Amino acid sequence: MTTEGWAMWVTGLPSSGKSTIANNVARKLKEMGVSVETLESDGLRKILTPKPTYSEEERDWFYNVIVYIAKLLVRNGVNVIIDATGNKRAYRDNARRQILKFVEVYVKCPLDVCMKRDVKGLYKRALEGSIGTLPGIQTIYEEPLKPEVVVETDKLTVDESVELIVNKLKELGYIETRLSPLS
Repeated sequence: MTTEGWAMWVTGLPSSGKSTIANNVARKLKEMGVSVETLESDGLRKILTPKPTYSEEERDWFYNVIVYIAKLLVRNGVNVIIDATGNKRAYRDNARRQILKFVEVYVKCPLDVCMKRDVKGLYKRALEGSIGTLPGIQTIYEEPLKPEVVVETDKLTVDESVELIVNKLKELGYIETRLSPLS
């Protein structure tokens, strides 16, 4: 019998630090001996929607697929980190309804800071009009109402953010704390 895994959705505006946080949480968990798989939206888009339109319909479909994949993995004992903006609460709420062990992590960062960090040039292109549906500019980003963890990446270091998240996973009983042999 396989023990069910858990899923954590790392959400926030583009360039808020989601991928940095998700990657560092995954690295920390692996160092602790916790197996985890990351579903990264940019990577999945290249496979699922090689010519993305980012239309509302496509986003609805895309996030439903991410939740479905996460649900299958969790059901088969895989711990999952979803690294995706998920600009509508409905997307994340859908995951919460379908996945018993679910954690929402809000990577909170002011829009002006996100715009300054924007290594992909998304905000610049959105302001120029070559992107028409960027969350935070032309499309709304609905902040989580009751996330299990909020990390303010304009105030906390990556390590501090990772520690908050890992501590929440421990508190929820999703990961075990191992005592060192010297304790």
